[in-house]
Amino acid sequence: MGTLSEKLKNDKEIMMAAVARDGYALKYASDELKNDKEVVMAAVAQDWRALNNASDELQDDKEVVMAAVAKNWRALRDASKKLRNDKEIVMAAVAQDCWALQYASTELKDDKEVINAAVAQDGWALEYASKDLRKDKEVVMAAVAQRGWALQYASDELKNDKEVVLAAVAQNGAALKYASNELTKDKEIVLAAVAKNFSALIYASEELKIDVEVLTMQAVAEDGLALENASDELKNDKEIVLVAVAQNGLALKYASDELKNDKEVVMAAVAQDGRALQYASDELKNDKDLQ
Repeated sequence: MGTLSEKLKNDKEIMMAAVARDGYALKYASDELKNDKEVVMAAVAQDWRALNNASDELQDDKEVVMAAVAKNWRALRDASKKLRNDKEIVMAAVAQDCWALQYASTELKDDKEVINAAVAQDGWALEYASKDLRKDKEVVMAAVAQRGWALQYASDELKNDKEVVLAAVAQNGAALKYASNELTKDKEIVLAAVAKNFSALIYASEELKIDVEVLTMQAVAEDGLALENASDELKNDKEIVLVAVAQNGLALKYASDELKNDKEVVMAAVAQDGRALQYASDELKNDKDLQ
């Protein structure tokens, strides 16, 4: 369409037909038709990206922008500065995808209702929240409960809040990486992180790293399935595995092959949950004492 004459580019009937088939064709319309609401509405209805080629006036038209955003939240990027500060439009975009928040105005990034709607979808959206809302415990708790890694965007004060950090590591143990130095020394927090993801131990204080066996023992005592995240060495530690299967027989799945062939371990697992027999060695599956 780039070869159209200026006369044809300014022919409304032709451009209406063109944008009805391909909204992007608005790019080739005359400036007059790029400012024609009927033409632009038809274009964005076919392809939200057409908003990028609309006149500044129509990028500032709420009806046009809402139509584009309704098709795809990314259209918010091409809205006028005024409409990126329109709560109704931004909420409509965020309802589709929390990442629309990046295109919102500074004022709306400081609006608790908008931010809560975004982090409820994905805690990562906390990245775009205002400095003040990153200090808001309610907002941050909602974010880290949805995605533990969002802790990295919390204020320093909340990275040092035990309740917040516990919520984060409960969702993703590796969120311990963003806890304050003080809380990486907190045994309860480190234990919760390790129970969720054993590799989180690398973010614990040096003092607690030394206590790895004790931490693992405590983790599997609370949740036997935490054995999944233990090192191969600890999965072969009979004492630890016995504690794990006593809490949840199905933890036998994560024991070493050697311990899956240990009758005492398998009997303890099966006693807790008969289904654990499926994880025993072939030899013990056929043991009459375990039938």
